[in-house]
Amino acid sequence: MAQTTKPKTDLRDESRQFALLVNSVTDYALYMLDPTGLIQTWNPGGQRIKGYVAADVVGTSFSRFYLPEEAEAGMPERNLRTAATEGRYVAEGWRLRQDGTRFRASVVIDPIWEDGELVGFAKITRDITERFEAQEQLLQAQRDLLQAQKMEAIGKFTLGLAHDFNNLLTIVANCLDLISLKVKDGGVAKLIDTAQRAAERGALLTRQLLTFGKGQALVPEPVDLAAIMAECEALLRRSAGDAIALTVEVSRSLPTLSLDKAQLEAAVLNLVCNSRDAMPKGGTIFITASARRTKDPSVADAVEKPYVCLSVQDNGHGIEMEHQGRVFEPFFTTKPIGRGSGLGLSQVFGFTAQSGGFTELQSELGKGTRVNVCFPVPEY
Repeated sequence: MAQTTKPKTDLRDESRQFALLVNSVTDYALYMLDPTGLIQTWNPGGQRIKGYVAADVVGTSFSRFYLPEEAEAGMPERNLRTAATEGRYVAEGWRLRQDGTRFRASVVIDPIWEDGELVGFAKITRDITERFEAQEQLLQAQRDLLQAQKMEAIGKFTLGLAHDFNNLLTIVANCLDLISLKVKDGGVAKLIDTAQRAAERGALLTRQLLTFGKGQALVPEPVDLAAIMAECEALLRRSAGDAIALTVEVSRSLPTLSLDKAQLEAAVLNLVCNSRDAMPKGGTIFITASARRTKDPSVADAVEKPYVCLSVQDNGHGIEMEHQGRVFEPFFTTKPIGRGSGLGLSQVFGFTAQSGGFTELQSELGKGTRVNVCFPVPEY
């Protein structure tokens, strides 16, 4: 009896070859659309990337993969028209999986013509989410590095300027003190008193500049953050004003820090005053603190280590995106003329950096601003 064998697949059949090729690809979603955008075929790559089996999508519009707002705006149809008129559509964008999660897609759409008639489209989609996120992280690291370098350059300039200005103020203050010894009353005495107060104000501004430029001598000591906040809470409430509800929630279980107590209190006061000025009609300020493992974003190749982050958050008008990169620069302010020196946040930034920490800003127009000052936990 003759032995029968199962016939092998005939790879000379081009349609069979194409089907084997498409069904063997799992890194790309390869499928065909009819001229209106209805899905005609589906391969294992489409199932792996987007989560749908063929029965779920064949016969439905490929617009289901687009973000809802893009589908409503007619983007899928525009992309098909572009492919038909220009010969190809190539782009990157966000698409949706079956479970509703987003992924970054590299998309190519080619028109299929037969005897001069458009009979459909060939569509190729590749998931490039990992590459996109890696590029975004690299760009963010580059932006953080440039910002750190800019702030360092401004700090050096500010430090030199503050020292020179301080020397001039010292001479002015000493001369006023000597004159005041000889003039005790009358109109001249009042003028001298006014000049002395102005010199004191100038000295305060100089100290803030020195803090930003890391030229202010700090006197660190063991600090219980919860105890410090309890001590200065009454002052913070008076500074915030009656129209603002201020809440302080700082756990007593946080690690002890090594900080200059006076500079810490000044930094928190500056943040509260900034929040107050952002809410002229009243609002809320929340002061909280938490321990977390993180790394300084301004330091290249920084390693994670324990920090304690103090947060001051308000529900004010927020800060425009184009200004957020400059708010810690000395003399930069978004307040009206005469309402601020532009040195409050620079003092916060300089003190935090000189203490070995870093500052974070999160703000959205109409929703408020949050500033985190993060200090390293000492290693004993």
